[in-house]
Amino acid sequence: MGHTLVMALLFTPLTLRGRTFRNRAWISPMCQYSSHEGRPDPWHLVHLGGFAKGGAGLVVAEATAVTPEGRITPACAGIWNDQQAEDYAPIVEFIHRQGAAAGIQLAHAGRKASTQVPWQGGGALAPAEGGWGTLAPSALPFGRLAPPAAMTVRQIDQVVAAWAQAARRAVAAGFDVIEVHAAHGYLLHEFLSPLSNRRGDAYGGDLVNRARLLLRVVDSIREAIPEDVPLFVRVSATDWVPGGWDLADTVQLAGWLGERGTDLIDTSSGALSPEQRIPVGPGYQVPLAAAIRQQAGIPTSAVGLILSGAQAEDVLQRGAADAVMIGRAALRQPAWALQAAQELQVAGPWPRQYERAAGPPPPAEEPPAPPKRT
Repeated sequence: MGHTLVMALLFTPLTLRGRTFRNRAWISPMCQYSSHEGRPDPWHLVHLGGFAKGGAGLVVAEATAVTPEGRITPACAGIWNDQQAEDYAPIVEFIHRQGAAAGIQLAHAGRKASTQVPWQGGGALAPAEGGWGTLAPSALPFGRLAPPAAMTVRQIDQVVAAWAQAARRAVAAGFDVIEVHAAHGYLLHEFLSPLSNRRGDAYGGDLVNRARLLLRVVDSIREAIPEDVPLFVRVSATDWVPGGWDLADTVQLAGWLGERGTDLIDTSSGALSPEQRIPVGPGYQVPLAAAIRQQAGIPTSAVGLILSGAQAEDVLQRGAADAVMIGRAALRQPAWALQAAQELQVAGPWPRQYERAAGPPPPAEEPPAPPKRT
């Protein structure tokens, strides 16, 4: 596919419920491990705000815990109290002033909670170091982390209520999109996968029961937020482990989620089991998003080693997804969307302060001439 296009879908607006996104180059939620008592600080303003002024259509804040014990580390973001929500309000306002939409991913880490921040080793956090007891569907540990406690039905009810209250706070802070984190081996994914859910009650066993908690969470959030606020769910479409959660399960789940008012499936994979074998490569998760979109009839976003504007455009042109989520590439280049616009030779949403940098991309370097024969 050439770089000169009559129309670049990547920079075509997309409307979901009451929100129109200026383009389909979106920023994936990425943990920063830089919060204090769950509260964001100036790092988050610069981190998230940089993507907004860099041209993204949607900027999604990192996994944000709905309860204190739902944090991955003590330095993770939270929105279990009103002060945390108030701290997010000026960050959301800045994102809006740049013309982007603001989303937040609401999460509970389940059995993968109470760990050290990555640059301190990332291992289990002992009680003497400020660690806490973890919760999961069953008392099965993740790798070498401490065994979790199997949740009681009362604790399940409490976490459903916590998700709904967190969503209310997020809307009050000005967020345009709510995303439920049901991927990457965290609590909701743990309930979905037969590898981590061995319960014998209404929340374990067959697919209907294992999906019950996620569907309750979605129902509670949909009731708690205005009708015009889009609701996304991030899923791990497969565990990449034989006998685990797989794409067929995800397609069935996506249909149920759509019936309950979910507007888009943010399609990732893996991270539930140390036994996973992932065929990592550029766009390796795009076929998962494509299958869900085609078979479940619900919009999807694609994520995973999407590196260039041309690659992202190809994903959209093939109908594999409705938007792309950019992660590590955006960390390397916060103005990834503007760079992609130059690459695709379309007008990008340049901030007025940066317009002097707009224009056609620099010409490609000519390959060196072959040596002359003598």
